[in-house]
Amino acid sequence: MKKLKMIILLATAGIFGELAAQQPAVMISDKTGWHRIGETTVDFKKETDEIVVLGADRFASIKFTVLDAPINLISMEIFYESGGTQTVNINMHIKLKGESRTIDLNGGERNLKKIVFVYKTLSSHTEQKAHVEVWGLKTNTDKR
Repeated sequence: MKKLKMIILLATAGIFGELAAQQPAVMISDKTGWHRIGETTVDFKKETDEIVVLGADRFASIKFTVLDAPINLISMEIFYESGGTQTVNINMHIKLKGESRTIDLNGGERNLKKIVFVYKTLSSHTEQKAHVEVWGLKTNTDKR
């Protein structure tokens, strides 16, 4: 009975810890340029993560930056508020304090709902956690 209580306690703590790590990003700025639109710390256990974007969420391009530990960014799926999606294969090793290539969004500047990305742990960094930031480029071409 004691073991069952401990398992339930650990499972509950894990669920709440995961939910806390995936808080939605709320964008309030609509200025032209690059903006950090979300961030998460990846733990290399599930190797899939997502960032939900709310507010002034209209972007033309996105890119990833990686801090604390390198990752191999495999792919991402971009979900638009209009209901469409865009799948992007990246297959890129992003070094510590490095960034991905710039990914242009289909159709120019679009409203984002969320970004789901798949990554792999690099074998020499399995004990470290990588801090991943997603940056979005606002061009405001529709306002000119």
